[in-house]
Amino acid sequence: MRRKNALRGHFLQPYLPGTETPGEEWLELAKYISAIGDDTQEGTEEQAFYDGDGTPETDVVSVAGAYTPEGFYDPEDPAQALIAGLKYKTGDGRKVWHKVVSADGKKEWVGRATVSAIVAGAGDASAYETFSCNIRFDTIPKETDLTTP
Repeated sequence: MRRKNALRGHFLQPYLPGTETPGEEWLELAKYISAIGDDTQEGTEEQAFYDGDGTPETDVVSVAGAYTPEGFYDPEDPAQALIAGLKYKTGDGRKVWHKVVSADGKKEWVGRATVSAIVAGAGDASAYETFSCNIRFDTIPKETDLTTP
């Protein structure tokens, strides 16, 4: 069954340095967000072996899951305000907890992430203010099956 992207949930909460797990309160990143791209990057290595025919084999050695929400900026929206507040911070100041829930509601992925490329209020004079950023997991997020009790 096909499901619309709007059913997939993206949630945030502030990261407190030294904490190993997020809290219970999540802010949904959804209001005025019109698109969320998947900007995941994979690191690969290639090697050829004598027990093959010399054709290089590709191994994926790292995965950095990332999402790029885009839309209109609403400074009153708690999730957008959290991200906008990170714009002039560095290091741990750019960290958040990020949770992604699949469109069918059966799985979720949670992990610490770094927010970069923050745009919270920009654009043409005749247009609404734009909002965008990149939210990249710092490690492979923890996957949970939500169908099991």
